[in-house]
Amino acid sequence: MEIRLLTNADGAVLRCVAEGVFDNAVDEALASQFLADPRHHICVAIDGGVVVGFASAVHYVHPDKPTELWINEAGVAPMHQRRGLAKAILRVLLSHARSIGCTQAWVLTDEDNGPARALYQSVGGDGGQPSLMVTIGLT
Repeated sequence: MEIRLLTNADGAVLRCVAEGVFDNAVDEALASQFLADPRHHICVAIDGGVVVGFASAVHYVHPDKPTELWINEAGVAPMHQRRGLAKAILRVLLSHARSIGCTQAWVLTDEDNGPARALYQSVGGDGGQPSLMVTIGLT
């Protein structure tokens, strides 16, 4: 299993994705646009040349706050779930966030999404308030 952060040169990686990883089929034009934006980040798990998991995020700058990472979503193919893959992917993504100066990461998740809340807590999340956000300190 290979876990890696994709770069602008990795568009071809997203051409072979297992079913159930993303909500919809990957659109090559959108993937190219995403990868070309230096503030967009995606980390994937690849098994036998097929993307079986991912987490995507955006880092942003604000006039009065340090740089932060917003985690958009994470997904793992059903046949690869419950193996610690999402946690490993998030650790690489969060390590990258630290390397670019992010001091905090955050994600929104529903109160009743126990698996997602457990995942984010497993990488240092504070649990957040019900149906609000989970914050992950990066410093």
